[in-house]
Amino acid sequence: MKQADTIFALASAAGRAGVAVVRISGSEARQIFSLCKPRELPTPRLASLRNLHNPENGDLIDRGLLLWFPAPHSFTGEDVVEIHIHGGRAVLEALVGCLRKFPSFRLAEAGEFTRRAFENDKLDLTEAEALADLVNAETEAQRRQALRQFEGALSQFYENWRLQLTKILAHLEALIDFSDEDLPKEVEEKNISEIRLLIAEITRHLDDRRCGERLRDGFSVAILGPPNAGKSSLLNVLARREAAIVSSMAGTTRDVVEVHLDLGGYPVTLADTAGLRESRETIEGEGIKRALARAEKADLKLLVFDGEKWPAFDATTAKLKSDNTILIVNKADLIAAPNSHAGIDLFISAQTGQGIAELIDKIIAAIDIYFTNVGPPALTRARHRAALEECSTHLQCALKASAAELRAEDVRLALRALGRITGCVDVEDLLDVIFRDFCIGK
Repeated sequence: MKQADTIFALASAAGRAGVAVVRISGSEARQIFSLCKPRELPTPRLASLRNLHNPENGDLIDRGLLLWFPAPHSFTGEDVVEIHIHGGRAVLEALVGCLRKFPSFRLAEAGEFTRRAFENDKLDLTEAEALADLVNAETEAQRRQALRQFEGALSQFYENWRLQLTKILAHLEALIDFSDEDLPKEVEEKNISEIRLLIAEITRHLDDRRCGERLRDGFSVAILGPPNAGKSSLLNVLARREAAIVSSMAGTTRDVVEVHLDLGGYPVTLADTAGLRESRETIEGEGIKRALARAEKADLKLLVFDGEKWPAFDATTAKLKSDNTILIVNKADLIAAPNSHAGIDLFISAQTGQGIAELIDKIIAAIDIYFTNVGPPALTRARHRAALEECSTHLQCALKASAAELRAEDVRLALRALGRITGCVDVEDLLDVIFRDFCIGK
């Protein structure tokens, strides 16, 4: 990526639309006004209605709104122009064709606008990642988490730790520089105490049950039970579509079938699994193995028992009961008088819809409990967690160091690990990985 280039891209969604937004960023962005009538620069940050003409033949391309953001007061920190035109394919192709003819203009790469904002100190890395999460947010909870991080809640959290570590390192450097003088012993004792306190804070932050990552990727719910208990029917009812094949033949579901839902504003990955039973058939056996593996990883398990066999329990399914389970008896419409039973949370019928609303409420309540009292801001990415674990490891080594010089080096390494989260240190090797998943135009 060459910062000297002026880049452009469609910043709105691709395809036919009422309005399309084309964004231009770079030192030559103002050249776009050579296509306009009138040609003078508009008032910054004030929409200006202009006619856009093809410079080769003078043909009118479209009439649109242009917004001028002179550097450094723009998203990228460079000169930026946004063009709001009609979103027809022919209109866009005509405009893009003209932009390509400017010698210093080129199409932006994925995430390049946001990367330039980072490189020009408009965003740190956690805010840049939050912007990607905000663009990709599909539920209300994801939107709230991404917006809070984008506003700097997480970066401020880490900045406070960085300032503490910087202060500790400065005191250690003073101990080294003035080792021949009798500095108060309390200085070293205070440093050790502050390091211990910081380790405890980082440990509490890491011990969050991965709630932030769960909110980004989806809360995992597994439907488990014996063959023909109605698991696939339940999946289809909750998904409100025919996502899984339903058959009276036992063992129809051989693999894990996933659907992604929005329940109560939370992203949920709901998985239908193979019926649990003893099987000598190779493929079904593999399906059962995968079902048990999914049960092990699930944040919440729906244990479904067959109402046709009620009050008999399936022993294999019952063994999966734990603190994160909801016990369900399906086919309640076939039970003459369903009575409450110790341990059973709900009697439902995927066929008639009986108890489905109550089941959804219970799932949402379980998710609410999972995400309650985590203590904002939450960790949202594996790279944040890895950097904090490395930081904590170096600080623990600092406590064991036998000399001030060794302790200072460990604190310096901890500071570097922490700085990689927000980009306060050299992170060139991380940038391509972080920005490559952005959409074009961001």
